[in-house]
Amino acid sequence: MTTLDVNTQPLAIDEDGHLLRLEDWSQAVAQVLAEQENITLDKRHWEIIELLREFHATFELSPAMRPLVKYVKSRLGADKGRSIYLMLLFPPSPARVASKIAGLPKPENCL
Repeated sequence: MTTLDVNTQPLAIDEDGHLLRLEDWSQAVAQVLAEQENITLDKRHWEIIELLREFHATFELSPAMRPLVKYVKSRLGADKGRSIYLMLLFPPSPARVASKIAGLPKPENCL
């Protein structure tokens, strides 16, 4: 089993680096996962991470790109609910990378 060490605590992750247990997620874990993706989290990132966690809590799945864009647009408006905006925050695959940082499983149709 592969693990991610956060504050000397080993957390189980899958082969793609996604947490195996949702309850292991914390903001500290998100910071470590983001660093692995060469992303420095700021307010814009946290806004999307919170929406992803809300989406998962509601629908019990991680959204693929189209549902993610639609959900962000419905919650944050057209300026942020665009693929290009999400791509700038979570390259190269916003649905996969943002879900990983949010402590969620990899979206089913993401490579």
